[in-house]
Amino acid sequence: MQRNRPRCESTAMASTILTLRPGRGLGPFSLGMPISEAFTQIQQQPNIYDVVHVKSYDEEPMKFDIVISFPDHGFHLRFDPWSQRLRLIEIFDFKRLRVRYATSLIGGASTLATFVAVYALFGPTYPGIYDKDLGVYTLFYPGLSFVFPVPSQYAQFCHDREAEVPLEFPDGTTPVACRISVYDSSTDRKVGVGSSMMKACVPPLAAGSLYMEEVAVKLGEELWFTVGGQHISFGASPQDVLSELGEPCEIHQKQVDQMVIHSAPDPKPRTTLCGYYFYNYFTRGLDILFDGQTYEIKKFVLHTNYPGHSDFNSYMKCNFVIHNSGYDGSFHQDVNSTSKCVITPSTKWEQKILGDSGRAAIQTQGSTSNLFGSTFVYGYPNVAFEVMKNGYIATVTLFQS
Repeated sequence: MQRNRPRCESTAMASTILTLRPGRGLGPFSLGMPISEAFTQIQQQPNIYDVVHVKSYDEEPMKFDIVISFPDHGFHLRFDPWSQRLRLIEIFDFKRLRVRYATSLIGGASTLATFVAVYALFGPTYPGIYDKDLGVYTLFYPGLSFVFPVPSQYAQFCHDREAEVPLEFPDGTTPVACRISVYDSSTDRKVGVGSSMMKACVPPLAAGSLYMEEVAVKLGEELWFTVGGQHISFGASPQDVLSELGEPCEIHQKQVDQMVIHSAPDPKPRTTLCGYYFYNYFTRGLDILFDGQTYEIKKFVLHTNYPGHSDFNSYMKCNFVIHNSGYDGSFHQDVNSTSKCVITPSTKWEQKILGDSGRAAIQTQGSTSNLFGSTFVYGYPNVAFEVMKNGYIATVTLFQS
């Protein structure tokens, strides 16, 4: 995905200064933030972040990071594919970006991030690591690392693994950083210095955080929110939902049910479902559909927020666990037991999971020219799965047969 707006490139780049926070973040981007919050920051400053690339591996979205890249500013954000939280920030072109640390500026065309400048600004540290195969020297600080290229003619001044600090080469030159990484400083303690960039982990969530709260599903009956402890059943009223989950992010009137043609004949046919309405909980990855006449819950829709789907970044990811028909009704057990839970957001779709559902319905999001392509809907008693072409689940619709 790329967004372009007219601008004076030199002015936009020259005026951009981001605060560097080792182990915490860069500018408005904080380690551990959900990807939706990063997009919010981008949208709030369109004059600065006017060219944005979003990269993911469509075939296997759980295998590699989701990356938001800012090519005009020379840095990108790496998000863990499972939690969709920021785990690593990398500056790959320090000539395009100036950063502030304490009261000093470094980077940009006028203040190169040389080894001497870095060492003077951040102070002494332990000897770094030299990679002779890549010809680079990496200097580590807590939650921060700098990578410097070492010319081949000076490789003899560095040794494998730990190397002396190469402030200057014999010809009087000093190396210039080619990559800077910002990551959670606890990574150093977990995996050891030297592995931090590749194995950087997202910071732990605060106690009681509802982000990625596990939502246990008992088909045809209810949802259970495992952190908050709320239970919401089919047939519950809007007042019940408000008391359990609070105000929705939005209320959306449902006009047409595109799947109604697949239902049993209605003795009172109608072309629209006027009065049916959704409570949209975008921050929970959840929609709740109410019947406008009985004011009872008729459907739940759970969203996985995968890149490559038309709803990407409209919802946060819902961390659901769907239990099979043999579930005994008690949620207080090991939800990782394969005999009790069968489907989660990371499940690769196979029809044999719940048995043969027959041919899939094609979902085009209302347009055959949909940028993201069509998806497939597989229906079973009490549940329907919208599956992307890569085999991952985009949405789960729960109802009572």
